[in-house]
Amino acid sequence: MYISNLNLVFMKKLLVLILLVATASYGTAQNLSGSYPVYNGKDLGLTYSPKAATFKIWAPTATAATLNLYKSDIGGNAVRSINMNKGENGVWQITVPENLKNSYYTFQVHIGNAWSEEVVDPYAKACGTNGLRAQVIDLKETNPVGWAQDKSPNFSVSNKQTDAVIYELHVRDASIHASSGIKNKGKFLGLAEVGTKNSAGQSTGLSHIKELGVTHVHLLPFYDYNSVDETKAAVQYNWGYDPVNYNIPEGSYSTNPADGKVRIKELKELIKTMHSNGLRIIMDVVYNHTALTKNANFNILVPDYYYRKRADGSFSDASSCGNETASDHAMFQKFMIESVVYWVNEYHIDGFRFDLMGIHDIETMNLISDTLHKIKPSIVLYGEGWTSSSSPLPEEKRALKKNAAQLNGIAVFSDDMRDGIKGSVFNIDDRGFATGNIGNSESVKFGIVAAGKHPQINYSKVNYSKEPYTASPAGLINYADCHDNNILWDKIALSFKEASVAERTKMHELAYAIVLTAQGASFLHAGTEFLRTKNGVENSFDKGDIVNGIDWDLKTKNNTSYQFIKNLVQIRRAHPAFRMQTAAQIATHINFENSQPAGIIAYTINGAAVGDTWKKIWVAYNGSLSPQTLTLPRGTWKVGLSSNGSSKLDDNFTLAGSSAVILYGQ
Repeated sequence: MYISNLNLVFMKKLLVLILLVATASYGTAQNLSGSYPVYNGKDLGLTYSPKAATFKIWAPTATAATLNLYKSDIGGNAVRSINMNKGENGVWQITVPENLKNSYYTFQVHIGNAWSEEVVDPYAKACGTNGLRAQVIDLKETNPVGWAQDKSPNFSVSNKQTDAVIYELHVRDASIHASSGIKNKGKFLGLAEVGTKNSAGQSTGLSHIKELGVTHVHLLPFYDYNSVDETKAAVQYNWGYDPVNYNIPEGSYSTNPADGKVRIKELKELIKTMHSNGLRIIMDVVYNHTALTKNANFNILVPDYYYRKRADGSFSDASSCGNETASDHAMFQKFMIESVVYWVNEYHIDGFRFDLMGIHDIETMNLISDTLHKIKPSIVLYGEGWTSSSSPLPEEKRALKKNAAQLNGIAVFSDDMRDGIKGSVFNIDDRGFATGNIGNSESVKFGIVAAGKHPQINYSKVNYSKEPYTASPAGLINYADCHDNNILWDKIALSFKEASVAERTKMHELAYAIVLTAQGASFLHAGTEFLRTKNGVENSFDKGDIVNGIDWDLKTKNNTSYQFIKNLVQIRRAHPAFRMQTAAQIATHINFENSQPAGIIAYTINGAAVGDTWKKIWVAYNGSLSPQTLTLPRGTWKVGLSSNGSSKLDDNFTLAGSSAVILYGQ
């Protein structure tokens, strides 16, 4: 059979080659097969003007396609169904020569012997309730007053990624608690309120974040997601890691989810307010999987193309959410790039956090980085350098932590540092350096040098990574907790039940002293600065406001911890010695003192070498539970910050258990 069809096979291969050359796209991402042409245009979806609306979808396997127009966002029958015309490279299109503003629309495609169910345009920019129908809007009408003048604020002299201090926050969590003093609870507009206060008169919400001194607010997913019924948003909750419409704001965070213009305008108002208050915004994006699989918008239009498959034909599932998208397929690579570019250009987004980035291929991630840095050189990019389960894409091609050095301008989270500080997130009883397990010292030191090459690191003793994996400190995000797993206060309480509240507090402060003095970028989970708790709920993605809402009165109760962490943020931002730009600087100018007692991590920094006003710096952490007497380096020292309870300095300095100190000299 193969021999008899040799010429046919040759002709098909030749045709594929011609198509690939003629339609060369962003990179060298592969088609699923030669039967899928690549469309190179950047006009998929809706192109609107008051005189006409043009609709384009990519559906190369379809034999027919229709556009359905509606007056309302839900319910009722289509006003019209219009046959679309087949264009080049798998595109179906139709131009309606009238003003369709505020209409809603869907598509249907005929594949095989049947018409599909109605599908929402994957490239849609607006939609109605629950994302069931896309909406025709004039984007110019969604701009708040002063939007044209909106600019991203500087966050340092150079606006480098290592200068970022990132604050991770869920939109609803910020305002929903009664203590927030915020009127528009759970909404974009709630987070945009300024001057709000808790019951003791201390700042909350956006004003608190500004007061804390961080540079970037990382918002958990705020694109249109599946798990919250927008007609019941008051009583439903989810983190939002189940994407439906990637280029549309989530309706449950708006005051009117039926009107796409409202969603957009209110989100823009939030972004503008953040910018005017000196804060940049990072968008949490989940391109690695979709909420639905067989019935997902992508899969209805082009069955199987947008997803990786196993050898047996089933959907692969590296996300553990039912599917994984195929960033290495040309048209999904194209979609990802165009999507992030849209968010930057239309919404003035300042950075992206990529969920389960290890599912995506390295080439696509680097193309995203190259494209975005040309638009906004100061953009901050990072992601999870792992997957939830296995993927058919070879490891050497994926954006995994182990391949971080191959990523250009994209950082990865350090699980080495995270678990080195507090113990494994997958073992409740496991303790880290900050909770008395001094055996994790080397993992912490590894994080301090931004997971790079340093002559004093014994890589064999690092908990997970046995070799450096970053090319520069810009490639690492250091953190102690985030929305996933038990947050820090709860982890400490669960793993060290016999410790008193005072002892746990010291451990918590020590953890953040390490994070905020380590090289790389720093990352804080919202509320951790005043010992936020989720009452031991490990995975709170759908556990509601009682668990997730931030109790702003904790800021008053735990104000000492708040002030300590706030001071750490200020020190980090003021001193470039904690924000070195190259691996060579770190290797040369950071020196660990291995002669100190067990349980101590102490090191000096040559601040003068990187232009710091603190010419020399000495940092020490005591991971043991008892006081330790340390020998200070020669010189005259002053206290920059201490959780020790004492500022007395002589040749022998006593550092309390679970404490940190920063000294500086000339």
